[in-house]
Amino acid sequence: MECMQRPLLTFGLLVLLAMPLFAQRTTSIRVAAASDLKFALDSVISTFSVPGVRIDPIYGSSGKLFEQISNGAPFDIFLSADITYPQKLVNTGHAVGQPYVYAVGRLVLWSRRVRTDAVGLDALKATTIKKVAIANPRHAPYGEKAVQALQHYGMYEMLSSKLVYGENISQAAQFVSSGAADVGIIALSLAKSPTMMQLQPQYYLIPEESHQPLIQAGVVTSYGKEKDSVNQFFDYLKGDQAGSVFQHFGFSKPL
Repeated sequence: MECMQRPLLTFGLLVLLAMPLFAQRTTSIRVAAASDLKFALDSVISTFSVPGVRIDPIYGSSGKLFEQISNGAPFDIFLSADITYPQKLVNTGHAVGQPYVYAVGRLVLWSRRVRTDAVGLDALKATTIKKVAIANPRHAPYGEKAVQALQHYGMYEMLSSKLVYGENISQAAQFVSSGAADVGIIALSLAKSPTMMQLQPQYYLIPEESHQPLIQAGVVTSYGKEKDSVNQFFDYLKGDQAGSVFQHFGFSKPL
């Protein structure tokens, strides 16, 4: 009996010793992603199944993430809410290849208190509207385009004192969904998220001609360029399955 136990004990020890080796084979891909992608990219990641590869998204404003990557932050992929920041990374040697346009975003006017789908931008003229949430236009493309839209309709000066700024478009959406702001100009992709659809499924789609297009692009960084798994996931983002998920969350398909 003792002779039989020894091989089993030896095998068990070998398995335990090998476990750290297997654990070490797991590759983590760090993706710096614009916050409008929160629900869409999480869904894309859930459909990406490659043994030993884990995708870790970090969400924030495109401008802030650009600054971090420019200063050497260890991100493998950068998915921006515009094409300008990825192109700058390529130009400065912090990214490789050319920016890939994965989607075109849209702005919407969203509120828990006002049926913006019924009254449109006139909702912003109501005296009951005290706070209007947008992303910070200094480093968030959605905030920059929101300002352009308000200027296009001659409403920016009227509303400038009512504007409250989120650090990114996700925080601006949080302001309005929590009631801290009366109305917000946010990303369609966030308005179509399960959380916000439950609160208010209606919104007003702001016409594209009122602002420069939200052409969203991504790049593989210099930090991640040598990793096969990084290029594998980046190629997956270009595929039909990922494209279908982006379209589900309101992104237009790039031409």
